[in-house]
Formats: sequence, structure tokens, C-alpha cells
Amino acid sequence: MHTVTVDHILPREKRPVFIIGAGGIVNTAHLPAYRIAGFDVQGIYDITPGRAQDTAHRFSIPHVFETLQAMITHAPANAVFDVAVPGSQTIPVLEQLPEGAAVLLQKPMGENLSEAKKIHRLVKEKNMLAAINFQLRYAPYILAVKKLLREDLLGELNDIEVNVNVYTPWDMWDFLAASPRVEILYHSIHYIDLVRNMLGNPQAVYARTTGHPFMKNMASVRSNIIMNYGEMVRANILTNHCHRYGLPKQQSYIKFEGSRGAVMINFGALINYPRGAADSFEYILLSPEAEPEWKTLPIEGSWFPHAFIGSMAELMLAAEGSIAAPDNSADDCIYTMACVEAAYQSSNNGGTPLADFIENP
Repeated sequence: MHTVTVDHILPREKRPVFIIGAGGIVNTAHLPAYRIAGFDVQGIYDITPGRAQDTAHRFSIPHVFETLQAMITHAPANAVFDVAVPGSQTIPVLEQLPEGAAVLLQKPMGENLSEAKKIHRLVKEKNMLAAINFQLRYAPYILAVKKLLREDLLGELNDIEVNVNVYTPWDMWDFLAASPRVEILYHSIHYIDLVRNMLGNPQAVYARTTGHPFMKNMASVRSNIIMNYGEMVRANILTNHCHRYGLPKQQSYIKFEGSRGAVMINFGALINYPRGAADSFEYILLSPEAEPEWKTLPIEGSWFPHAFIGSMAELMLAAEGSIAAPDNSADDCIYTMACVEAAYQSSNNGGTPLADFIENP
């Protein structure tokens, strides 16, 4: 069976990219993706100069800057700034970037909705073209689902389910131990954004996010999230990052069901993290002439690093005028942050107490 390639739409003009931050995600996803796409990375800056030097050497980046201001001074007017810093540092960086800049911001869009609104307001005030790196939207297997939907092979979507049962070594990211928000803000946010991208904004969000005895230093490592789209559509997200019972029962899948077909994506990035495992893409199409049969479709590329091509490509396409706005614009992604905020508020509310129904047991 031939492997299917689902290509990203790339810009005509490969604008020079200047990266702010040289952490793990830049080295394992941003830069490998940009190399595949042929994007022109011209410079990098990090608060730890040695880290920027190492990354520049690894990826043949010609310019390493000692300060952010030095980068800004050097960058040409058509530069694209890839801001890959923790959410809490996004606003101070944006305040320094030039008016009218094209900017790709690493997710999340701030640490909470209040910060997201400040970021949204700031990019408007500075007339920036801003996109947010919610890149799961552009994973090759998600692009394949969107192609099936465009061709009307799946019919109308009525069910999206995400189920993650893995062991994630959260201690790889030191700053998360001090964060009051972890699982939804830094992980399930991807799935919330994907559901929004496929179904639009929900009517409401129900959620509960919890810690785990194995990771008592973390605020939360498991979540149940229901996104309410009315009576005929279901969207559920179920995550557990503390499955320490070997690989056989680890799983991570995204299931789409439509009126005429369904897709099951087993995505391996989270299995045996950070080593990962192979992805699989299975689909079934209903037909009145034949018994339905699940088939496998090999997809070239995966979430990491290939999806990161899409995030940057959307920004560049908008910058050159090929599209009116990035699909992942700040205007759009503010609603992902609103859903995250709604999920945390729902979790804090704790549901409806049983005592409301049983006065005298």
C-alpha cells in the first residue's frame, strides 16, 4: 500500500525567520519542520547564550544574538519572529517587537484568559500579524481527515473523542512544578483547539482536572473534558499521564465519526515518551452496496515535527497576502483560551453536589 502525503500549502515567499528561544521544542520540532519546508531561518536569540550557540551550530543558523534588541535591529522589515518562550514571558517579548511585525507565538496564549486578552489587545495596538502555534490542527493525519471531510466521504461530523492513557515524565519541564495549571493548559489545550478547529466554538465546557499520587508535586496530570455542541454532537477529551504500568496498555487516539464514515488515529508521539511509537490511520466508509470494512491508510509525517510547518506557513501566507488571515490567528485562538478558562472554572465548581438531591439519607 502506498504512503499518502498530505502537503501543507506553502507560501511563495520564504520570509526570513528569527527565533526567540532555543529550548527543547525549538530543537525537536520548530527547526526540523522549517528545514523540511525550506524556510529561511536567519537568526536566533536565547537568554542563555550558550544554548542559542549550540542550536545555531546544529541547524546552521547564520546569526546568534546576544540580546533581543540586537536581533530586532538586525532583522529586515519582512522578517517573521518565532516567539518560542513560556507563556508568562510572551507579553514582555511582544512589547519589544516592532510595530507591524509578523509573529508566531508558542502556545499557550499566555498563562490564562486574562493574559490571552492582553496579548490579543497588544498585537492589535501594534498592528501585528499574529498567529498562535496550535499545531495539532496541521498534523498530517489531521490534514488527511480534513481532506476526507472536504470530499464529503465522512458526511457530517457528529463525534470527536480523544483518549490519552500514557506516562508522561513531566519533570522534563522544571517550570511546570510551580505552575498552578498544568494538564489542560499545557497538554489538553491541543485537543480543545483541535475540536474547535473542526466543529467551531462550543456552547459550553464541562471539565474536571486532577492530580495523581505518583506526581504529588504537579497541580494536575489527568483531565476529563466535555465540549457541548448540542443534542446531536459529542466531543470528549479523556487524559491520564500517570499510567506507570508498562507499554502494553498505553494508548493515545483521536476518533472522528461522521454520518457516512469514521476515522481512528492512533498517534504515537506520547507513547513511551519521549521515544514515541508509530502512528496509524484507519478509516471506514459506509456503503449501501457493501459490508463496511476498516482500512489502513499510511500517512507520511507525524505531529512532531511536521505539524509545525503548518503553523508557520499560515502566518507567511497571510503576510504575503495569499490568504486574508492565518487560520491560527490570535483572533481565532483567543477562543481556545476561553474554552480552557471555562474548563478550569467548571473543574473548580466541582459539579452538582449529591446533597442537593438527598436531604436525609
